[in-house]
Amino acid sequence: MMTKRFLHIKPVLIGLFLTMLFSSAVSLAQESMHPRIYTSGESKSDFLKRVKQEDWKQSLIDKKIEKLEPYLEYVKNDPTWLVSRLQMNWNTKHDKVFLKGGNFDHSEGHAPVPTVRFSGTRDWATAYVAPKIEDVEPYFDDVRGYYVTHKKTKKKEWVHPSKIGHAIEGINRKIMALVEDAAFLYWVTGDQKYAAFAKPVYETYIEGMYYRDAPIDLENGKQQRLSGLATFEVIHEKILISLLTTYDFLYDYFEAENVNLEHSVAVFQKWGDQIIKNGVPDNNWNLFQARFLTYVAVVLDANAAYKNGKGREYFLDLTFNTSTDRQLSINESLLVYDQDTGIWPESASYSIHVITTLLEIVTLLDNTTNNNELSNFPIIEKAALASFQYLFPSGYSIGFGDSNHKPLPPENFELLIANYRKYKDSEKEVVISGLLEQMIAKDEYKRHASDLFELFFYVDKLKTSETASDGLEQLTSPTFYASNVSLFNQRLGSGDSAIMVSTFGSYGNHAHANGVAIELFANNYVLGPDMGKGSSYWHENHNEYYSKFPAHNTVVVNGVSDYNAMRSYHPFTLENSFPQVGITPTFKKLTFSKVSFFEPEAKANQQRFTALIKSKSDQGYIVDVFRSKTQKTGTQRHDYFYHNLGQSLSLFDTNAKALILKETDDFGSKHGDIKGYDYLTEKKKVITPADVQAVFRLKSKDKADNIMKLWIKGSEHQSIYTTLAPKSNLLSKGTAPIEVIDNPMQTLIVKREAAAWDNPFAVVFNPYFDGEENPIANVTYSSLKDNPSTQVIDVLLSDNKTTDKIVLNTSEDDVIDTDNLYQKGLLSVSRTLKNNADLEYVFISGMYRFKQFGWEIIASGAPVTVSVERIGDTFTIETDGAILIRAPFVDGKKTAVLKVYEDKELKHSREGQVGRFNSEQLEFRLEKAYNKVEIVY
Repeated sequence: MMTKRFLHIKPVLIGLFLTMLFSSAVSLAQESMHPRIYTSGESKSDFLKRVKQEDWKQSLIDKKIEKLEPYLEYVKNDPTWLVSRLQMNWNTKHDKVFLKGGNFDHSEGHAPVPTVRFSGTRDWATAYVAPKIEDVEPYFDDVRGYYVTHKKTKKKEWVHPSKIGHAIEGINRKIMALVEDAAFLYWVTGDQKYAAFAKPVYETYIEGMYYRDAPIDLENGKQQRLSGLATFEVIHEKILISLLTTYDFLYDYFEAENVNLEHSVAVFQKWGDQIIKNGVPDNNWNLFQARFLTYVAVVLDANAAYKNGKGREYFLDLTFNTSTDRQLSINESLLVYDQDTGIWPESASYSIHVITTLLEIVTLLDNTTNNNELSNFPIIEKAALASFQYLFPSGYSIGFGDSNHKPLPPENFELLIANYRKYKDSEKEVVISGLLEQMIAKDEYKRHASDLFELFFYVDKLKTSETASDGLEQLTSPTFYASNVSLFNQRLGSGDSAIMVSTFGSYGNHAHANGVAIELFANNYVLGPDMGKGSSYWHENHNEYYSKFPAHNTVVVNGVSDYNAMRSYHPFTLENSFPQVGITPTFKKLTFSKVSFFEPEAKANQQRFTALIKSKSDQGYIVDVFRSKTQKTGTQRHDYFYHNLGQSLSLFDTNAKALILKETDDFGSKHGDIKGYDYLTEKKKVITPADVQAVFRLKSKDKADNIMKLWIKGSEHQSIYTTLAPKSNLLSKGTAPIEVIDNPMQTLIVKREAAAWDNPFAVVFNPYFDGEENPIANVTYSSLKDNPSTQVIDVLLSDNKTTDKIVLNTSEDDVIDTDNLYQKGLLSVSRTLKNNADLEYVFISGMYRFKQFGWEIIASGAPVTVSVERIGDTFTIETDGAILIRAPFVDGKKTAVLKVYEDKELKHSREGQVGRFNSEQLEFRLEKAYNKVEIVY
């Protein structure tokens, strides 16, 4: 299996590597000429010849030429046209910048030249429109602030720079991107018009940054250790790469024109030092910073070339080897990865972005050293392939925390392929090329060069290969657990019948306060999505709703469940699951997990059991049992939230009669609930102790209605609500139909004004398409008089004669002892026909002893997971531990043979022994775990 072949790579010591790296770097820095960031060792003529053979690469050069033409014309008519649109302190020439927290406050002082303006605010959300370059007033520098258009009123207003988001840095970045393109085109064509276009803008900006100091936070707070030279966060200094690239491609021209390159070097050194001095050392920031530092290192000469000794080796050392307060070395940062799973401890979107960043770093470095740098950091390759575990069956990533539903970045595969091609690892190259070809075939990716990095480093042609029938299946497993982000994924089925549940707590960075939440995939969509992040991390809708409990599919206690989002340390505990992580079992009819959680604000214990079960067809359903209780006795309230895609949500009784709901103003901060409840609108409710059916209906053009039916267990003290919640901000056309991407979210709330532990929330999720077969005919809930906490769920399948019975205890130590069932253990799932004697299968887990249907299974010590599946007169058994089996006679047959298989080969067989305590049973002993054993009558 490819996952094992690729992912199980031992980390290596890299001290020797770093010595070699610095040695190579010094040598190359002394000998190599510019340009050196993107190209080295290949002549310009060879590069151009190769690019002309690939339309998708040549088109980038053509687009850059075309894009620059109007700006060249502007500058031809007015040499100051572009340079005058830089955001500078043109009149004041202030050299000092002062902030108040995350906002620009003012600037002061005086420099001999105009200086670069600092960004307006850390918050990107703004009510104002940033002007296009063409609309920027030349040499703009006004004490009144900025005269900009309001997005809603469409009128212009004078506002302080702190009100316009990232407009200031954005304008400068767009201008410098044009300059970067011109520098590259000068290298490509040799036409001096491009160099002449770039030179005054580059010089003005560099000189303006040379004479300007780093910003000072007047509050001397956290912001003081986050700011770059141009932006509020050192991870957003994208303009630096444009400056470095321009310097690299125009180096010879600048020398000939007597440009002060010492000032350029001083600015790059100052910028690099600012990135090292500031930032966040132990999450994605650190590696985004390292990417900038790698660019700085590659473009600079050796330490010996500069009086301050801050050259290539200096920045490489602080990037890869030596950690500082705010810049953890890559060597040390890679230890943050879970070395077994390859998962980074942040939400999926950030984790995936980190992989892309690391691949870019090693690609840049390898272009300089030619030392197969990827092989020196094997955890990066492991992480790139482990990221498939984040994906829904649609190929889009899960959405816990501050994430989005997106495919994996094709850049990751392109850069792996480039490395494998360069170092002649054909086997890996063919496999990854096949996966990329699958993305291309599904129209998720079209090979194109969007920037210089892709133009220079992506291979020209992919190696043709026979792609795997299901690349996602190759790199995923039925269950996956990442403890460092408190994530457990379950998958069942394939193709249009694939279902998946992602269960997540709050652990690591960019997490939300969500308790134990789920995302649910069925019918080709994420029907039960998370809500994503708000307008920005500083916006009230993020801090009051999107990052809080009511925005998630979870349970809120007493209306107050809450804790810190972003950096969160509230994981769940994984107590039971099937199958074992990374294992594809013989029994493939179901998966499940049981997790426990302590909610700190309400001091509540919670437990969530979630199972995926395949019906008699390929379709499946989901069982969700959520227990919740406060540690203090007395009055308590528990609200079960579920959000689903759709244009409508209707409630019915068990006879399919529509329930009448009444408008209500229940919930909200005025009732003492957290602010997240205030974002709910059109609230309606019905009070009923009876079982209820909730139907979400999703309509899409030219498709059958997509139905999610919930069979909800009734209870005393229970009310059912329908409401609209704000739209989910993580949806994409790959995980939701276009018709509902921006719609308010249909939301169900089940409110219990009592503890929900012995009598938990129990829901069966039943996805199907209107007019097509519904796998479920009916669901009934019951309990046992002597075991009130035991949940008994009977699911009658669509043939109206097959029943799945789920018997769920609170723990492995609970005991059920009735006339027809003995169960000491957590879970049993059995499938029988109407007469209850024709057993199709029985599945038990967390079980010490189980007795039913004439069968008895006894664990030898620790609780076990066992499946018994019947085909004719043969029972196939899978067990994860030693057991004693007592099997009933079948159709009067009093003998049977036990066949034991290992690695799919029959190892031995033996006849069963008539039971000493029950002469109507045969006894078999299994001394260890087996993935396949047969009892043949």
